[in-house]
Amino acid sequence: MKEIEVKILEVDTKKLQKKLKDFGAKKVFEGEIEGVFFDFEDERLRQADKRLRLRKVGEDVEFTLKRKISRDKARIDEEYQVLVSDFDILQKILLKIGLKKTRQYRKKRTSFTIGNVRFEFDTFENLPTLLEIEAQSVEEVQNWVEKLGFRLEDAKPWSGRDVMRHYGKI
Repeated sequence: MKEIEVKILEVDTKKLQKKLKDFGAKKVFEGEIEGVFFDFEDERLRQADKRLRLRKVGEDVEFTLKRKISRDKARIDEEYQVLVSDFDILQKILLKIGLKKTRQYRKKRTSFTIGNVRFEFDTFENLPTLLEIEAQSVEEVQNWVEKLGFRLEDAKPWSGRDVMRHYGKI
């Protein structure tokens, strides 16, 4: 499956959430997300533009492998994700087979949907809130960027790591 998304930094959350509700958006999640990325000691996943992530999203636990496809007009990744039952046990298994933790994070997220389009408001500790827009195509993402009053240049084809780097956190 392809994941196609952009991030818009330093957004006015209240104003944008009102706009989304006016467009008919429905709130589908509000809570904390805890994530951990893993790689081998030789960083072969990173070198192959792959990321292995385990995260808690509210009560759910997701295990994901992503592979970078493009960072042109949007961040496009090939993504395989499965729900698992135990965050701590899977983390132990990954460490036991030789993977290491490469990065951990916590953030607060509020999610809305309109059809197949997702709008995620993410707040990392000590950083301004950002908006992530995810859709089925680059054109649909760009359409929503403009509908919400932003310029296409405001939409960054960035990963969470790119955001942290932008703010000098890594």
